[in-house]
Amino acid sequence: MAKIKFVQYGCGKMSKYTIRYCLERGMECVGAFDIDESKFGADAGEFAGVGNIGVAIETVNQDMVARLRALAPDVAIVTTMSLITDCEEALVACASAGVNAITTCEEAFFPQNSNPTIFNKIDALAKQNNCTISGAGYQDVFWGNLIITLAGSTHRITKIKGSSSYNVEDYGIALARAHGAGLSLADFDAQVASADNITEEARQQLIQSGQFMPSYMWNVNGWLASKLGLTVTSQTQRCVPMTHDGDLSSSTLNMTIPSGMATGMSAVVTTQTAEGIEIEAECIGKVYGPEDFDKNEWTIYGEPDTTVTINRPATVELTCATIVNRIPDLLQAPAGYVTTENFNICKFSRKQK
Repeated sequence: MAKIKFVQYGCGKMSKYTIRYCLERGMECVGAFDIDESKFGADAGEFAGVGNIGVAIETVNQDMVARLRALAPDVAIVTTMSLITDCEEALVACASAGVNAITTCEEAFFPQNSNPTIFNKIDALAKQNNCTISGAGYQDVFWGNLIITLAGSTHRITKIKGSSSYNVEDYGIALARAHGAGLSLADFDAQVASADNITEEARQQLIQSGQFMPSYMWNVNGWLASKLGLTVTSQTQRCVPMTHDGDLSSSTLNMTIPSGMATGMSAVVTTQTAEGIEIEAECIGKVYGPEDFDKNEWTIYGEPDTTVTINRPATVELTCATIVNRIPDLLQAPAGYVTTENFNICKFSRKQK
C-alpha cells in the first residue's frame, strides 16, 4: 500500500514531535508551513531533528487552498493555536482543498458547543469537498476515552469530577497568554475572569455569535456528555488566577513574572444533565515553579466510586502521539467535521501505511 502523505501546518514546539512521529510510522512528509519568516526555507526534517528530508518550510499565504491541492496530501496536521477562531483559516483551507485535517487545537475537540457557527461552516465545506476535519490530542485519551472506559465498569454514576494540570511553557506563547500568564490580578480579572460573570442568556448569545471564549474543559464536558448519551441542561465555567510565592522566569513569555501576579489560571466547568449526572472538570494551566508537575486525576462517583491518578504524564508527547495514532480513524471517517467521540477508542499502531 502507498505511504500516507502528510503536510505539517504550523512548525512550532508540537510539530517537532508530530513530524518525527509520522516519519517513524512510515508516513511521508510532502509539505510544511508556518508564519515565522525565520523558518522559511529550512528543511522540515532538520527542524524536527531527524535530518534532511527534502521538504522546505513554506509561508502560509492566501494561496493555501491551491498549494494544498497541488501537494495532494492524505492528511494535514494543524498545530497552531488553541481557539477555533484562530485555527479557522487553516481548517477552512484544508476543507476547501478537500484535504483531511486533524488539529491539536483544544477547542476543536468539540467546537459545536462553543462556536457552532465555525463548526457548521467547516462541516459544510468538508462535506462538499469529501474530506474529514477533527480535533484530538491529550484530551482525547486522558480527559475523554479514559473516563468512558472507567464509566463502562460502573453500575451507577452520580457525578464525574476531573482535574488536569499542565505547564503553559510547553505549548507556546499563544496558549500562555490565553491563560492570563504574566497579567496582574486586576488585568486578569478584567481580561479573563470577567468574561464569565454573565447570565446564561448572554453566554448563549456569545456562543451563537462566535464570540465565546471557552476553557478547555468546556469542550471536554460536551464531548463526555455526547459520548455517554447525556442531555446537557446547563453548563457554566469559572476562571480564577494562579499565583506563585516568588518570581518565576518564563522563557515562552520572555519575562519574569513577579510574585503575586498571575502565572496562569484554573478553569472549572460544571455541566448538569437531564439524566442527573453532573460533570465537573478543572484544568490548571500555568507557568510551573520548581515544585510543580503535570497531573491528571478523575473520579467517578456512584456505585462504586473510582479514582484514577496519573502523575507526571508527558503531556506534549502524549498529545502528539495521539494525533498521529488518530490519523487512520480520520481517513476512514465520513466527510464533514467529525469529533472523536464518533471514532473508535484510540489505538496504537506501529506502522501506518
